[in-house]
This record gives sequence, structure tokens and C-alpha cells, in this order.
Amino acid sequence: MHYLLALILTISSFAATAHASDDACDNNTDCIEIGRWDIGIALGYGTKSNPLKDFDDIPLYAVPTIAYYGDRWFFDNGNIGYTVTEGENYTVNIVSTFSTDRAFFYRWDPSNIFLLSGNGVERSTGMSIMDTPAEPVIDSNELKNRNFTYLGGVEAFLYTRFGIVKASVTHDLFNVHNGTEAQLRWLYNIPLDSWNFEFAAVLDWKSEQVVDYYYGIRPSESPYWSEKYQAESALNQSIEFTGQYVLTENWNLLLVARYTDIADEIVDSPLLDTDYTTTYFVGAAYRF
Repeated sequence: MHYLLALILTISSFAATAHASDDACDNNTDCIEIGRWDIGIALGYGTKSNPLKDFDDIPLYAVPTIAYYGDRWFFDNGNIGYTVTEGENYTVNIVSTFSTDRAFFYRWDPSNIFLLSGNGVERSTGMSIMDTPAEPVIDSNELKNRNFTYLGGVEAFLYTRFGIVKASVTHDLFNVHNGTEAQLRWLYNIPLDSWNFEFAAVLDWKSEQVVDYYYGIRPSESPYWSEKYQAESALNQSIEFTGQYVLTENWNLLLVARYTDIADEIVDSPLLDTDYTTTYFVGAAYRF
């Protein structure tokens, strides 16, 4: 967690002179007009690295954005929500969103479509527990389905001069894994003329049911590993950066990067061969 603290302390040092405010809307990168659809597409190149053994990294070439905010209801890249209460410094929403873990198993999962970030890296070449001859190897082609599900719950935003803090708790709505996820996210925005820089630090907690469903081993997949690996709740840590340069009213240059340190409780699964995932995307974004 040390790099999360370092990021927060570094960016917070700018707060006295460059803290985010309503002026951030002037560069036309983040604000969405109430009552109108906001539709855009980013074209470029990027990669989302896949920590799963024998699974390909996920390429990013065209990434759409679709959002609509009414007085209360909103849709934002697959997230559907309703604002329960809001004030000058806070907002509380009821929200639903899709699970992100399934994205590693399926190329066209929604998390791989509505994702403006990425940083592809080569796989680890070191010997992992899966490489030891004394333990059986799992054939990725024999894995059972990890099904899509929607999560529903509550999220709260706190707006301060030192950034935006978001806290959310969601639960499986479709009884796929009956698990719970929680997130704590700190975001800081720095607008500088035609530039806009956004930094974020994220803690993602996943219950034992979530970890077991996606990264646990069914007896039909491997009787040995189904007993050997016992899933536990896990806490992933991420840092994110988004840089945008406004070219015209409709066009922006875009650079997005994310690094996620995967919890040991997930890395212990024989399905993984790296303990992190990175994403990046470089390109141009058009806003209709």
C-alpha cells in the first residue's frame, strides 16, 4: 500500500494552488450536461495485461463512452444509478454495475469495452507453482464458465479541495456467486489550460465468494487444486493516471494508464501466473 500513500501525498501537495473546482469544466473533458446524452469514442492503441495463465492480453483499439445524467437517474458506461441525496460537498447514489473480474476470462466482457485504460506488459518468465512437475497443470480450455453478473448497492462521494473520495458497497444481483465487493477511491483532478490531469488511488475489496467463483477451482477442473487452493477475501490496490489535451471542442488527445497490485489471496490461485495487471491506452477521443 506504500505506493498508494506516496501518490496521495505527492498530488495533495498541489492542493493549495491547483485544487479541482468548477473551472475544470472549462476544458470540456469531464463535465456532462444534464438531460443530454454524452457519446464519444476513443481511437488508438492500448493493452490490458491478463494475469491468468495461458490467457492472452486484451488489445484496445476503439473504446466507446456512453453516458446520460438526468435530475436523478443516470447511465454511465454500463453503470445505472439513482441519486438519493446530494449537497454541495457530497452525493449518495443507489447504483448497479457489472463485475470486472470476468473480463480476464472473456475478451468481449463489458469491462473490456467500457475501459479507457491499459498497460500491456510481458508475462513473468520465472517459474511459478504451476510449473512444478509434482503438481498437476490446469488446462485453460477445460475451465467452466465464469458467468456475467450485475452488482447492486450504494455509493457515496465526498468532494473536498484535496480531491474526491468515493466509497461503495455492492452485492451480486443475479445470484451468480452471491458475493460482495467494496471500493474506496481517491481521485484528484488538475486542469492546466488545455491540459487536464487526473490521478486516482483505489482499494478494491472482494469477498470470499467472489474470489472463489472467479479464481477458485471446481472439482471437475482439477480435483487436486479444488482442495489445494482455498479462496479467501482479498484486497486489490490500484493507481491510475489520465491525461487529456484539448485540441478542439470535440477532439482530445488521451493517455490513460493503470497498475493493479493483485492480492496474495488471488495470486495463490493456480489460474494466475503474475501478481499484477497493467493497462494503457494512447489515442484521440471524439465527443459527439
